[in-house]
Amino acid sequence: MKLKSIVAFAAAAAAVTVAMPAAAQFAKAEDAIKYRQSSLFVIGQHFGRLGAMAQGKMPFDAKMAQENADVVANMAKLPWAGFGPGSEKGAPHKSKDDIWLEPEKFKDLADKFVAESGKLQTAAKTGNLDALKTSFAATAKTCKACHDEYRNK
Repeated sequence: MKLKSIVAFAAAAAAVTVAMPAAAQFAKAEDAIKYRQSSLFVIGQHFGRLGAMAQGKMPFDAKMAQENADVVANMAKLPWAGFGPGSEKGAPHKSKDDIWLEPEKFKDLADKFVAESGKLQTAAKTGNLDALKTSFAATAKTCKACHDEYRNK
């Protein structure tokens, strides 16, 4: 009985720790911009590795796919906190002003990316390249939709 309590407490503590960056308050707009850019950069690096495997540009490695999908799924939850009010001003960035004018639409696209990233993580766990390819394509569509709508070229 005690072990279950310890495991439950540890899981709850881990969840709070993971959620803390998303609730971060930024002292300056530049901090928020740097946070979201850094988060998206890390996602892009790991997502790119999955894409290379899905597109046959590098050999499929189930373990590497799983590790990269885990990072993408976990990191997918983070950058959105860096798009708070006032973060449209400050350091140079590629975000269109529409993000702050259409917050519900932007949140919907971000939520779709988070959901598809979770599915990608699940697909990678199968160790099946075809499942990875299918889920990678669906996740990539969510990236493209948001970039097309809210990212300056």
